[in-house]
Amino acid sequence: MFQARFQFATVDLSAFYFDIRKDALYCDAADAPRRRASRTVLDLLYHRLTTWLAPMLVFTMEEVWLERFPGEESSVHLQDFPETPQAWRDDALAEDWAKIRGIRRVVTAALEIQRTDKVIGASLEAAPVVELANPALAELAGRFEMADICITSDLTLKSGPVSPGAFTLEDAGIGVVFEKARGKKCLRCWKILPDVGLHSPPFTCARCNAALGRWSGAERSGGAVFFESAQGQKSDWTIPAYCRPNSKGWVSSFKQHWRAFLSDLAG
Repeated sequence: MFQARFQFATVDLSAFYFDIRKDALYCDAADAPRRRASRTVLDLLYHRLTTWLAPMLVFTMEEVWLERFPGEESSVHLQDFPETPQAWRDDALAEDWAKIRGIRRVVTAALEIQRTDKVIGASLEAAPVVELANPALAELAGRFEMADICITSDLTLKSGPVSPGAFTLEDAGIGVVFEKARGKKCLRCWKILPDVGLHSPPFTCARCNAALGRWSGAERSGGAVFFESAQGQKSDWTIPAYCRPNSKGWVSSFKQHWRAFLSDLAG
């Protein structure tokens, strides 16, 4: 049982779901449906992982539980395992995701070659073209946010034969043609997009600009920071509290705001 839970936490969550969804959590607007959905998933995972692992990691799970639910009478060992609705099991959807992960694996392998050759330093510097010989697979991939799933700034899907020079793995029906992302780097989400520089602040993409614009003065905390564009125009925004050290330093600041995040999640 421990091995199954460990595999779920390290492979399905850490290396896949968290790796993809951290962008939405960090950069989407606070009330964006995608970000709110991700927080719901985190809450469901929190209750299950802490209770599932409590019999094996007795003290660690107790500490994790008390960080979110403090109190002398609070304990993860007094909690029942949450019931997981049978309706959540969707074999057809799982099969679709297995195919999407297969595409992602080819893209990741293709980008790793470019990273090794020092062509790019990170996957967000890429905007690959993914060629899919199977029309049904191309149609399926078109329903997903493949650039987000592959952690690239952009991604183009093409249905048809795989080009002779395209990168492939064992499945010759999936090919990747590498292309570098075009545009400038958004200093908030780090994606390289053509519209960066067209907004105010000038260092953001459209999504980040909209997210920053939705902060009201009351919601802002911290000191103002000014950025000057090449044209000499100044824009200001605010460093979030968790990006600044408190009086006891960075680690103390992180712990303080991590507790606040858990409290927010509980609400």
